[in-house]
Amino acid sequence: MIGKLNHVAIAVNDLDAAVSLYRDTLGAKVSEAVDQPDHGVVTVFVELPGTKIELLYPLGDNSPIKGFLEKNKSGGIHHICYEVDNIHVARDKLLADGMRILGSGEPRIGAHGKPILFLHPKDFLGTLVELEEI
Repeated sequence: MIGKLNHVAIAVNDLDAAVSLYRDTLGAKVSEAVDQPDHGVVTVFVELPGTKIELLYPLGDNSPIKGFLEKNKSGGIHHICYEVDNIHVARDKLLADGMRILGSGEPRIGAHGKPILFLHPKDFLGTLVELEEI
C-alpha cells in the first residue's frame, strides 16, 4: 500500500538557523518558507535525492508544532510521510485493520497541494505517520 518515503518532518525552534544549517553547512537546496495557515505551521522543504526534509515552524498560538516544541525543547522529528496511490483506499484498509486516523478521518489538502491523512502514533510504533496521495 505505501510507496516511497516522501519526507521526514522536523520541528524547529529557529527556522532561519535550520535553513542555514541545511543550505549553508550541508549544501542542500532549500525552498522558501511558506505559511500554511490551515495547518498552523510555516514549512520549508530541503530537497534531497529521492526525498525531502520538511522543516516545521509554529504559525500562530494554536499551532500543533508549538505544543510539540514545548515538550521537545530542542525540536526533533515530528512525523514521517509515505506516498500512497489512493488515499481513500489506504484509509479504508487502515480503518478495516483497526488503525486510527487523526482528525475527522477525511483527507485534507497538505503543504504540497495533495490530499493527506495522519495516522495515530500509538498504532505505528510511536511515530506520527502522514500519508500523501501522489
